[in-house]
Amino acid sequence: MARKKPNTAVASPYSVHPGVAMVAKWAGELPEKTGRSLDDWVSLLEKDGPKTDKERRDWLKSRHKFGTNAAWWIVERAAKGDGWEDGDPAAYLKAAAAYVETMYAGPKAGLRPLHDRLIAAGRGLGPDVRVCPCKTIVPFYRTNVFAQIKPATRTRLDFGLSLRGVPAAGRLLSTGGEAKGDRITHRIAVSSEADIDEFLERWLREAYERAE
Repeated sequence: MARKKPNTAVASPYSVHPGVAMVAKWAGELPEKTGRSLDDWVSLLEKDGPKTDKERRDWLKSRHKFGTNAAWWIVERAAKGDGWEDGDPAAYLKAAAAYVETMYAGPKAGLRPLHDRLIAAGRGLGPDVRVCPCKTIVPFYRTNVFAQIKPATRTRLDFGLSLRGVPAAGRLLSTGGEAKGDRITHRIAVSSEADIDEFLERWLREAYERAE
């Protein structure tokens, strides 16, 4: 009898982005709410709808009474086919890993170990932490975004934190986000493993606890 190969799959360090989960939920509810699945709507759009994306969105809104977001999602799904990661959790997780690989390609490759250390620090705060890469940043979510990693230069990561009302001082720098209404209000420069220290971990935990 042939022996089964051991399961050597490695769990992804990333989680499905809240925006992707929201779109997936919407798509799952479409058959009950409209009588058609997302694929059915795409087929109808291809068969009876106009040609350009703008005309298609307008057609879905005027003819079929979809809201703006839903019209965008259907048109994007039609345009990208199976490569549409915005509403497909599995496709998003595959894309998320590619986003990170691209961020640290070439001259920024030396920053990747620091990225991985920060991911481990964030995930170590609790099982409710979700790390959800985008194309240029890697946000950490609890209920809301509370931190993010951004490759700033070839030799520095900016580790952003949501710390509204906390005075900037020393290594805890203002991003200007508080004045602009952004959630990420502070940052700590990370250029070496020595920068991922008790100071950074204390402020990371503070941001995490505020995002409850």
